Amino acid sequence: MVDVSCRNKHAMNQKITSQQARLAALYEVSSQLGASLDLSEVLNQVMDAIIKLTGAERGFLMLFDDVNGRLRIMAARNVDQKTIDETSMQISRTVVERTTTMGESILTNNAQEDERFAEQQSVIGYQLRSIMCAPLRARGRIIGAAYVDNRLFTGVFQQEDLDLLSAFANQAAIAIENARLFTQTDQALDRRVQELSLFQRIDQQLNKSLDLNRVLSLALDWSLTHTGAQGGSIGLIERSEETGAPTLKLLIHKGSHELTADTLVPATHPTLSQVLQTKKSIFSANVKAEQAIDGFRAAEQLAVPILREGQIIGLITLESEHRGAIDAEDVAFVERLADRTAVALENSRLYEQIKAANKAKSEFISLVTHELRLPMTTIKGYTDLMLSGMGGELNDQQKQFLEVIRRNLERMSRLIGDLADINRIEAGKMKFENKAFFIQDVVADVVEGMQKAIASRQQNLTVNVPDSLPAVYADPARINQVISNLLSNAHKYTSEHGSIRVSAELNGSCVRIAVTDNGLGISAEDQKRLFTQFFRADTREVRAQQGWGLGLSIVKKIVEAQGGEITFTSELGKGSQFAFTLPLAKA
Repeated sequence: MVDVSCRNKHAMNQKITSQQARLAALYEVSSQLGASLDLSEVLNQVMDAIIKLTGAERGFLMLFDDVNGRLRIMAARNVDQKTIDETSMQISRTVVERTTTMGESILTNNAQEDERFAEQQSVIGYQLRSIMCAPLRARGRIIGAAYVDNRLFTGVFQQEDLDLLSAFANQAAIAIENARLFTQTDQALDRRVQELSLFQRIDQQLNKSLDLNRVLSLALDWSLTHTGAQGGSIGLIERSEETGAPTLKLLIHKGSHELTADTLVPATHPTLSQVLQTKKSIFSANVKAEQAIDGFRAAEQLAVPILREGQIIGLITLESEHRGAIDAEDVAFVERLADRTAVALENSRLYEQIKAANKAKSEFISLVTHELRLPMTTIKGYTDLMLSGMGGELNDQQKQFLEVIRRNLERMSRLIGDLADINRIEAGKMKFENKAFFIQDVVADVVEGMQKAIASRQQNLTVNVPDSLPAVYADPARINQVISNLLSNAHKYTSEHGSIRVSAELNGSCVRIAVTDNGLGISAEDQKRLFTQFFRADTREVRAQQGWGLGLSIVKKIVEAQGGEITFTSELGKGSQFAFTLPLAKA
């Protein structure tokens, strides 16, 4: 009795020791879970821990694929903690499927004789014997299974091993799911960063061009390059002037077949009609000819509207000759691309409208200046004849009237000249006869021409232009016009006995010419519009002087057209300084 009691006590102690060892081992491997969020590392870590806990020859972790819902082997390890080669991944799919379907752990000590699995081809062919499999549960659902086996020996695993595997599998599933979610989030974030970088390049290219066809061609190119489509088209919505009915005009097409120039798609077209009604993308499979935007059959077609302020202004259509080429990510990408294309198209349209308006303005100014010059020349001619006495003796009052006519003719002539100059500059038709010359000569010529006017107001004019200044490279006639304009303004807006200064100095690779006065000055508000055409300050002193508000606009355009830069500083009531630069001839 004593011996039996001792043996029982010893067996119980061994069992307790064994359980404690198992629990200690379970605690050890469990404590290591969660140390990493790298999915591959976590899977191998879990698999090695399971083999260590169960004493298995090898083990496999299978997870359900989020896309197709099928089980995939994600980790395969042996007792030496090495990854098993793909050619050696022979397992019992029946055991795994039963575990994941029933949601219960399975133990068989000899699958060859187990009536549940003995007839399975995998068990017979792979000579499988001792097998354990436990489901992986995370957040209330089975995400896969943990499978271990020993192909050579029977009776390797006991119920305690299965309990240990099941307990650890529940903890491992949480770690695996966390790593998988982190990996998916990280991948999604990486894809988003890549997409943002891509769209940054797309935006730069789309907004770099204001040419309509170039914008459309770029949008279609990007759509085809970053999707599974092989061809497509892009067009704009046009509305009938009579009925207002919309029509899609295909402007750009790329693919295996050719389209006639400016192909029109009516609003009754089934695909276009659906897009116009829903204002959403339409994906079609096995596209018939009557469904295809371009009239040619395709395996798949994606039609994405280009929306601007809630209105459809165009359509991007992609086609594929193969099923499954265009997926949900392609649809999302093209929709985001369409939003950016809408902005670029609006900019292009506005640019076209501005060009048309500028062209109309230029044509109008050309017509007006031409039509006005002829009668003005006639009026001026007869005025000069009458003043010369060829029409008979004139009294003082008649002469005074004719002088008024001549002064206003000169004023109108200057206006016409200024308008013509602006027109030529903006149209890029103004010709500059650039050459090397000395700015000292031009300043002296302008000052000489202004001496009488300046003296009439008893203004003090100082000229500081060193003879040592090197030659500049520009059109001397146009620079004469610039300095004359700036000096004339200084004269007009400086009171009697005021001071005016013309100076020039070397400034790096340029010569800087400045006209400074202590006259009226310009308010901070008016400075913002100073170079705007036809702008004049709304003060009594400014309005008292003749002018059209064109001079400074012309000056700025002439200087910049010749590689210079114009700047100014001014303070109301204290005067102004206007300065511009000209490149040196040697530079």
